[in-house]
Amino acid sequence: MPGIELILQQWERLPPVGRTAILVMAVVLPLAGGWALGAIYVERRLAAFLQSRLGPNRVGPHGLLQSLADGIKLMGKEDLCPAQADRWLFRLAPYLAFVPVFVALGAVVPFAGGSLLRAMHTGAVWIPAVLAVEVMGVLLAGWGSNNKWSVYGAMREACQMISYELPLGLSVLVALLWLGTVDLTEASTRQSGGLWNWTVCASPWATGAFAMYFVASLASNKRAPFDLPEADSELVGGYHTEYSGIRFSFFYFAEYLGMWAVSAVMVSLFLGGWDDPLGLASRLTGLTAAIAQVGIFAVKIILLVVVQMWVRWSLPRPRIDQVLYVCLKVMLPLSVTLLVLQAVWQAVIPRHGLAQRGVEAVLCAVWLFAGAIVFGWVCWAKLTGRRASQRLSEAAAISEGAGVA
Repeated sequence: MPGIELILQQWERLPPVGRTAILVMAVVLPLAGGWALGAIYVERRLAAFLQSRLGPNRVGPHGLLQSLADGIKLMGKEDLCPAQADRWLFRLAPYLAFVPVFVALGAVVPFAGGSLLRAMHTGAVWIPAVLAVEVMGVLLAGWGSNNKWSVYGAMREACQMISYELPLGLSVLVALLWLGTVDLTEASTRQSGGLWNWTVCASPWATGAFAMYFVASLASNKRAPFDLPEADSELVGGYHTEYSGIRFSFFYFAEYLGMWAVSAVMVSLFLGGWDDPLGLASRLTGLTAAIAQVGIFAVKIILLVVVQMWVRWSLPRPRIDQVLYVCLKVMLPLSVTLLVLQAVWQAVIPRHGLAQRGVEAVLCAVWLFAGAIVFGWVCWAKLTGRRASQRLSEAAAISEGAGVA
């Protein structure tokens, strides 16, 4: 079509800075905002389900517009700054916490063979490095607020982040050792062909590294049970105690976008990227293949995020000394051991030999069995919850009737 060709010609004439600005304003910002609002809604509904309550169900159909209403409310709130706070640090901190996660999300995460902004051949090591900058925003927020609870939360975040970056990075190295590339797009491509080609099924050491990465990512992203920097029951609100309005929302946006970013790394390095378990997507071509790959990639990320939310509302919060003990005395030695064993494994076991295929088959069976158990447990919990709700409703009706009589 002549109109589309003209638009494409004008697009090619734009400088790289102009293209990036247009993509950020037209694609990345709406996607990031929509994802954050949607994730907040899903977490509220999931928390309500796990706690046998309703959750948001008033604003919009099934409460779908509740997160949007809360966002509009926060934008209209007064932006307060404590009198004794360092105004420059206090105002800079939310942006310093939000921007690194936003950049990692849009610049490197591969969608159907390419990132939104530009291709980066070192994405597997660049994303953890950029996400680590977020801790500077938390430290500035705690120190700049001039509040003892905020300072406590910031110091906890510093200890937690520095500690868990070590097992997280070593877990990534296990996957990179197997894949032989630090390009997330290339890593996803090398895992195409089915579940048996995914890194998580390559060896038992890669499976262990996946578990290590998942736990370390929770601590790195301040997700429960590692939400010590903002422990409500201990520190009021931690590092964002003094924040209100739009600056307060930036911290939450950064957290939910960080969940997307770490999940995207997990999917790209361990879970086959945009490949489906049967390897059907790799046989498609053209626009159909692109749509299928984006859909598969997004579904995997959503499932991982839901698991992170599930963990948050299922496990209690440990003490800070217990958190650091698990990292330095348990996860760090295990991560080093997994890396060494993976290197020995690749040196001894042929890459496409019979022994390797046997291990892949066993691990695939284990993952499928675990998935069936989780699915069955969710169905059983849902059925049990409905029966319990019906019994409570019947008991309330009987009590009400007896009271009227």
